[in-house]
Amino acid sequence: MTDTFRITLGQLNPIVGDLPGNAAMAREAWAKAREAGANLLALTEMFITGYQTQDLVLKPGFTQEAMAHIVDLARDCVDGPAIGIGGPYAEEDRLYNAYWILKGGRVVARVLKHELPHKQLFDEWRLFNVGPISGPYSLDGLRIGSPICEDAWWPEVCETLAETGAEILLVPNGSPYHRGKLDLRMGHMVARVVETGLPLIYLNSVGGQDDQIYDGGSFVLNPGEDGGVVKVMQLAPFDEMLAHVDFTRTSAGWRAVPGRMDHQPDEWEQDYRAMTLGLRDYMRKSGFRKAVLGLSGGIDSALVATIASDAIGPENVRCVMLPSEYTSQASLDDAADCAGRLGTRLDTVHIEGARDAVGDALAHLMAGTQPDATEENIQSRLRGVMLMALSNKFGELLLTTGNKSEVAVGYATIYGDMAGGYNPIKDLYKTRVFETCRWRNRNHRDWMLGRAGEVIPPQIISKPPSAELRPNQKDQDSLPPYEVLDAILEGLVEKDLALKDLVAQGFEPETVKKVETLLYGSEWKRYQAAPGPRISTKAFWLDRRYPLVNRWRDRL
Repeated sequence: MTDTFRITLGQLNPIVGDLPGNAAMAREAWAKAREAGANLLALTEMFITGYQTQDLVLKPGFTQEAMAHIVDLARDCVDGPAIGIGGPYAEEDRLYNAYWILKGGRVVARVLKHELPHKQLFDEWRLFNVGPISGPYSLDGLRIGSPICEDAWWPEVCETLAETGAEILLVPNGSPYHRGKLDLRMGHMVARVVETGLPLIYLNSVGGQDDQIYDGGSFVLNPGEDGGVVKVMQLAPFDEMLAHVDFTRTSAGWRAVPGRMDHQPDEWEQDYRAMTLGLRDYMRKSGFRKAVLGLSGGIDSALVATIASDAIGPENVRCVMLPSEYTSQASLDDAADCAGRLGTRLDTVHIEGARDAVGDALAHLMAGTQPDATEENIQSRLRGVMLMALSNKFGELLLTTGNKSEVAVGYATIYGDMAGGYNPIKDLYKTRVFETCRWRNRNHRDWMLGRAGEVIPPQIISKPPSAELRPNQKDQDSLPPYEVLDAILEGLVEKDLALKDLVAQGFEPETVKKVETLLYGSEWKRYQAAPGPRISTKAFWLDRRYPLVNRWRDRL
């Protein structure tokens, strides 16, 4: 009976839909695992298809081809370690999220996901059938239990695996990043180790896929002698890698040998890395090599230009200044200063002529009216037209530059500054935009392709934000101060607080009501004035955005 077992962990970056490419990546990892003398190469959840597949996995032809690639992988990878790989499994009219175990040229086991996530980013109830709780599989004398991602966030699956003879737990994941996610995962996985008394491997995907970022950060836990838990391996977040973990049989059972303990950056660096990797992978996986954006001299576009430079290199970023007579000389100077510090190209396209032409074309219809947001939005939309023209002509991805605060309350122009294919800062409130710029000016990392140093001019960070669509315009003419707006938005959006909760925190009732109305629209204001019971702002918004889903939910 063997007393040692080596697992090669594949913290890798598959591409959704690229079945041949993902299979080739698995073969390459298997060859390296064989060189390292591994017993098992472990890959992540739905690796062969990439994750998340969304409706792609519902196409029978795609699913059958994915399964065929796994069978071919088993046939080709015979003389070496076993492979654990995530992929779909279709049986008659049922479809499962499965973990396939390959050894000796064939499929020797399949684990079917039991706990299907169905909230926030996930809707696996719609895609997959609930699988039965599987028992452990045996490889070279070691019995391994593989709860798939969500299966390990709840006690039932892991407890059943322990009761049916599992000696270690290997958890393949496709777990997206959010701030503080490692601590959240660690809490759940520590609980599973305490409950089962088994060592646990948490193996996570890495890379960007559309609007989701997978941060890796895989780790290994051992049960402690005193009933506690000991972390014996921690992989770096956001980096692709193969890492080996060795297990030995002890008098207390199998235990992982302590291995690499990579540094875990703080939340500011992880957020910035997530934005950079998300943009880089979105472009790479969509076939774009260059990006274009409007550089206004303001802080949002300066940060987006910096992220793009760090993601794909400043030589691949085109910045465009699109001034009108309302654009201050300071903004022109700041945009030029920022592009120079970053090393990006900067072009200038004046919009006055185009704006005057649109005004002349509409003059007979708008005669007798006073200038208002209509004329302001024409300027923003003309900028969108010109940027999209450059994007189309030169094959450059147009980046949008709106932060979460402004987009949430509608302080943005549809078909104008909201035009574009990808927004790296869509999840940053304005106050975090300021601090992120300060962080980047102080820090540079090897994974950044842009220049080191103070690449965002300090005057861009310190000056009052302005859309510059009319004389002497400032954001705070229309919005509460950003530190107030962001705190209220965080309460309403992230924490689902009610008006009374925010007022109790010291915010003015009228300010909270104004932000609520901006966030949820005039229908919310009418609802608040109507008689009857109340629901939370988030429930109200969800009910109107997803009426059919909520009616279905109410029938359960």
